[in-house]
Amino acid sequence: VGIQYGGIEDSYPSQLSENGMNLITAFMSEADKNQFIGAYTKSDSVYKQNELDEDTAKAVSDIYGRGVYSFMLFTKDMMSENAGNTSGSANEMPVDSEGFADVDINEIYDMILPMLAVIPRENIEPFIESAKNADPSLYNSVGITFTKLFYKENGVDLNKIQRDYIVYTGVKMLGVSLLGIAAAVAVGFIASKVGASVAKRMRHDMFSKVESFSSGEFDKFSTASLITRTTNDITNVQMLIIMGIRLLCYSPIMAAGGIIMALSKSVSLSWIITVAVLVMFILIGSVFSIAIPKFKSLQKLIDRVNLVARENLSGMMVIRAFGNESYEENRFEKANSDLSDTTRFVQRVMSFMMPSMMVIMNVVMLAIVWVGAYAIEQSTLNIGDMMAFIQYAMQIIMSFLMIAMMFIMVPRAAVSASRIMEVLDTELSISDIENPKPLKNIKGEIKFNNVSFAYHNAEELVLSDITFTAKPGETTAFIGATGSGKSTLVNLLPRFYDVTSGSITIDGIDIREVAQKELRDNIGYVPQKGMLFSGDIASNIRYGKEDADVSEINNAIEIAQAKQFVDETEFGIETSIAQGGGNVSGGQKQRLSIARALIKKAPIYIFDDSFSALDFKTDAALRRALKKYTADSTVLIVAQRVSTIMNAEQIIVLDEGKIVGKGTHKQLMESCAEYREIALSQLAQEEV
Repeated sequence: VGIQYGGIEDSYPSQLSENGMNLITAFMSEADKNQFIGAYTKSDSVYKQNELDEDTAKAVSDIYGRGVYSFMLFTKDMMSENAGNTSGSANEMPVDSEGFADVDINEIYDMILPMLAVIPRENIEPFIESAKNADPSLYNSVGITFTKLFYKENGVDLNKIQRDYIVYTGVKMLGVSLLGIAAAVAVGFIASKVGASVAKRMRHDMFSKVESFSSGEFDKFSTASLITRTTNDITNVQMLIIMGIRLLCYSPIMAAGGIIMALSKSVSLSWIITVAVLVMFILIGSVFSIAIPKFKSLQKLIDRVNLVARENLSGMMVIRAFGNESYEENRFEKANSDLSDTTRFVQRVMSFMMPSMMVIMNVVMLAIVWVGAYAIEQSTLNIGDMMAFIQYAMQIIMSFLMIAMMFIMVPRAAVSASRIMEVLDTELSISDIENPKPLKNIKGEIKFNNVSFAYHNAEELVLSDITFTAKPGETTAFIGATGSGKSTLVNLLPRFYDVTSGSITIDGIDIREVAQKELRDNIGYVPQKGMLFSGDIASNIRYGKEDADVSEINNAIEIAQAKQFVDETEFGIETSIAQGGGNVSGGQKQRLSIARALIKKAPIYIFDDSFSALDFKTDAALRRALKKYTADSTVLIVAQRVSTIMNAEQIIVLDEGKIVGKGTHKQLMESCAEYREIALSQLAQEEV
């Protein structure tokens, strides 16, 4: 508008001279003439436009356009027959297909108005009918051309109109651009916040769920898989949310808006958009049908890489000791290559989208220019409308391209979401009952009543018909061959697993009727493998009692026979501990684990083979200190050394998941062949 039409937006003038009004209305029907004149008020020899509502202004614009076009048809017809030379200059007057842009309007008056006075009305009617049947898009073009002539006649500054229009429109465009920038920043901020918040909650829910897993659920999911699900899978979902808010919601709106606006500019070019959209749908569908199956295997391949890498890092010393570095490198290379090949295939397929879309975009642009040029030549399309149509077409194609790029992320995020939901939807095999019973003033008497246990989907029982009583103030020890079920038995008490049959009671209350947290709060547990956390010695021991003061920590360390090596460190209990306790020895790790359990001052203690890394002197000193510290507690000890449990009030001998002996050391030496065999293999005759 600003360039082609000189900044004139309306296709009819806001003011007309009396000659102009007479000229134009002469080529209108009586009804159109009356409606058109009614839209103006005469002031001296000038007609000025009244304030019109939108519908009236549209009608006036159409009437004016038809009148002008009728006049053009009439004039060209007269000139072609060399008729109406009353002014003597008709053949010399320049006329082009667009109108009389370079003609002085007064020359037109001098030529046409006298002619109209003598020509019968019925001679003009055919031109009026022809104008009514013309393409309405012509009305705007010829209407604005004559509007400029009428403005020039009345002394209107056309340069100022054009300049003001361009400045005003430019300011509006700049304002819209600034609003777009502000909206983009706001959307980016909101999308990031929403994505990060959702990911945070998902990680929290995942972590909480995994913390509530029993050992049975951990057997179902590998550690590497749980790590991948908590990190990589949630990141995939987070990125989909962020990009989805910014593009997945935005692109369809832009595509739909572009289609609507393009059709409003030119219906004749709409078939180009239709064909382009159809081709893009076929392209996107073809690419995704090839790529989506591969997306589903990507996450499992990442699991595999994490698993192999984690095993290598954890077992580095074993790998080096056996000289299997090359084997492990090949194993990792296999997992890495599988992931790399699948990722490369997916990326290659998806990378085909961009050049294909660009080809479609350029072909569409060429088609629009090619077809639009003919429409412009026929005055059925404006140059500005064609340029706008090109922009809308590009907007539509870019929107579909963004949608296509988004769908690269959707399949992978969908797989990740299903893997996350697999963890969150896992039914816990061990859960609290609706109204758990409290453990008040607990004494610590433990009874195993005909307990049997089998792992999930296992065909054989690990423990069979286990019955015994562990009393407060006494130590109950378990010994037996490797794989006899000792650790499994003591792991049933804190409900790391639930019994398959039978029951376990504390002070007569079935542990399945007690809340898991309350049950475990009353148990000081030392696992078979001493586990320390990154931090310092104090934070690791406070793991057993969060509000423990320094004196309690030092007391627990002293009883656990760890005081000497703690005092020898530079910073004492503030000495840093590496992840997993990698900077302390096995024996030191066990003693700190024991101190962590002792600081709870629990009524029940479980020591699961937690003295194996101690030398005999430290072992004996620790047992003496424990005897005093746990005088009122029920103590369960799993051990391989007979010397560790010789003084226990009750020793239970296990063999293939069954109790084959029960009693004191002296009693078992007389009555249990299995125990006697173990004792004689470890101790001298005098010690036995």
